[in-house]
Amino acid sequence: MSTRSCQGTDSVIKPLDTIPEDKKVRVQRTQSGFEPFEKPSSQVKRVHSENNACISTKSCSTSKESPKLRRHSSPTSPTSPKFGKADSYEKLEKLGEGSYATVYKGKSKVNGKLVALKVIRLQEEEGTPFTAIREASLLKGLKHANIVLLHDIIHTKETLTLVFEYVHTDLCQYMDKHPVGLHPDNVKLFLFQMLRGLSYIHRRYILHRDLKPQNLLISDTGELKLADFGLARAKSVPSHTYSNEVVTLWYRPPDVLLGSTDYSTCLDMWGVGCIFVEMIQGVAAFPGMKDIQDQLERIFLVLGTPSEDMWPGISSLPHFKPGRFTVYSAKKLRQAWNKLGYVDHAEDLASKFLQCFPKNRLSAQTALNHEYFSDLPPRLWELQDMSSIFTVPNVKLQAESGDSIQVCAQRNSHGKASSDSKH
Repeated sequence: MSTRSCQGTDSVIKPLDTIPEDKKVRVQRTQSGFEPFEKPSSQVKRVHSENNACISTKSCSTSKESPKLRRHSSPTSPTSPKFGKADSYEKLEKLGEGSYATVYKGKSKVNGKLVALKVIRLQEEEGTPFTAIREASLLKGLKHANIVLLHDIIHTKETLTLVFEYVHTDLCQYMDKHPVGLHPDNVKLFLFQMLRGLSYIHRRYILHRDLKPQNLLISDTGELKLADFGLARAKSVPSHTYSNEVVTLWYRPPDVLLGSTDYSTCLDMWGVGCIFVEMIQGVAAFPGMKDIQDQLERIFLVLGTPSEDMWPGISSLPHFKPGRFTVYSAKKLRQAWNKLGYVDHAEDLASKFLQCFPKNRLSAQTALNHEYFSDLPPRLWELQDMSSIFTVPNVKLQAESGDSIQVCAQRNSHGKASSDSKH
């Protein structure tokens, strides 16, 4: 497997976040999810972001619709297309399929705009998948330029369809096209937008819980949008615990890998660090190929094997056992990912995301003020939530080149860039 591919989970989450072992499905760079929280394994084809889809033929039938979920129907004639109705959208092409949903590219018959239709199959014996309920309820209340917009909800007897704005690609596909690392200026703009979206949801006590490149949608202008809130959760009571099977293995923090279920926004920030490194270096930061043990070894090889002194409370985590891991000393990040050393302040920022001890990780809001972003126009910090960063003069994506940081990476016999790191 190339270091470019990924694994992921697309499980149907039962009430109280219980994920049965037999329901876990691994995917290569597949759909992701957000983890919300309220106030103070079989292999499948890679499936990209949820927003690339439409309605299945069953949902286009004359099934009864739930009046409770019908939204903004137009007051036109009874035969004209209306929002909230299955026949208001034309299916154009299938974009992907997961364990409980199929995504289509579609077109609205109401206004002619392209949409993505995420068709969730309903089973009478199981009811509506819990992840679908979460995703719909969370997205209805989130309005931000860097979060995918939910246009409509359609409920029939056989399906629940979430109608999203259509975004033509995702960060996974974008990086696949530029396998030796992205242009440094583009990395900065993508990261700024990712942090902007996360800061918005974290302030509303919502965690994404499944940050990975295929869940970050990229528009043709370079606008990045957080997507797939299937695993997102609102944290109602601090004492509540969450399933530790919530993030694709490569982007899962060591505390969760060790069995911790007591986490907060720091869970998402580890994923930010992994994606940041991957955008710059051109390969996944910690591409575990075996199991959780292997994943942790790859992390500790770079960051050092933690102890109780470095990480208070680690010895009480369910999967931590003294002597289980090889003892490594921490390295400078540029020793693992050399391209971090070619971008001003990138290594320092990445090191503040990639902290084994969860409480040491930088928050999204604090990260936005890091020196790494000091050369961006000041107006970016004054934008309204729904305003794109590309409304600011002179802010635009740069053309990607073969190796944007002018450091030639060695290629293996399969034509993929190989990492200088030793994980």
